[in-house]
Amino acid sequence: MTLIKWLAGVLAFLVLLLSGPAGVWWLGGIDTQTRWSSAGRQSVGLAPRAEAFDGAVVQLYGARAFSWRGAFAMHTWIAVKPEGASTYTTYEVQGWRRPTVRTRDGVPDREWFGQPPHLLADLRGAQAARAISHIEQAVDDYPWPQRYRVFPGPNSNTFIAWLIRQVPELDVEMPSLALGKDYLIDDRHVLGQVIGPAPSGTGYQLSIYGLLGVMVARDEGLEFNLLGLVFGIDPLDLAIKWPGIGRLAPAPLYQSQYE
Repeated sequence: MTLIKWLAGVLAFLVLLLSGPAGVWWLGGIDTQTRWSSAGRQSVGLAPRAEAFDGAVVQLYGARAFSWRGAFAMHTWIAVKPEGASTYTTYEVQGWRRPTVRTRDGVPDREWFGQPPHLLADLRGAQAARAISHIEQAVDDYPWPQRYRVFPGPNSNTFIAWLIRQVPELDVEMPSLALGKDYLIDDRHVLGQVIGPAPSGTGYQLSIYGLLGVMVARDEGLEFNLLGLVFGIDPLDLAIKWPGIGRLAPAPLYQSQYE
C-alpha cells in the first residue's frame, strides 16, 4: 500500500505540473506544424519607428517559444535605440550560436517564429538613455556567453534576468513563463548560486540551480519553482501564476504608458 500511495502521489504531482502546458496545447495555442524557416518574423508595431522618434528607447519583449516548447516557456529579448540613432539594436541569447549572445540591428518587435511578442518594459527619453549604458555594460559582463542549456539554464531568460538585475532603470517583473529566470549566476561563492535578489529587485529568492526554489517579492508576489515551472500568487495584481498558462489576472503584466 505504501508503494501504491507513493506512485499515486507522484502521478498526481505530474498531472498538476503538466495541466497548464497540456491545456495550452489542447486549446490550440501551440503550432507544431510550421517549420522554423517559414514561421512568421514580421513586426507587430510595438516599437516606435526609429526614423520618426528621435529620443532614446529601451524595450523588453517576450513571446512563447517555438513549437512544442511554447507550451512550457517563453523567449525574452531586449532592444535599445540611443537618442538620434536611425535603428534599433537587439540583444538576446540563442542556443545555436557561440557566443550565445546575439547582437543585431533592425526591427526589434518581430514575431518569435510565429509567436507575437508582448511588451514587458518600455523606457523612453532620459531614463532610457541612462539605461542603455548600463545595458551595454551588462551585456559585456554576462558570465556565460559560451554556455547554453535549455533547461534549467543558463538560457535566453537567464540572460535577460541577469540584465534586469544589473540595470537599475529596469524595474521589471519577469513573466512566470520565462523558464530559466530563476537560474542564479554568481561564481564568487556557493550561496551566490542559491540566494539572490528577485529580478525586479523588490524581494529575494532561493533557487537551487533553477530546479527548485521560492521567491518572495513585492512585484512578483510569492512564487514556487518546481523543475523550472512556476506556481504562484501576486496579491497586489490579484494574479495567479500557473505552469504553461502563465499569469491569470484582470490586467496584463505590463501596459505601456506610450500607447
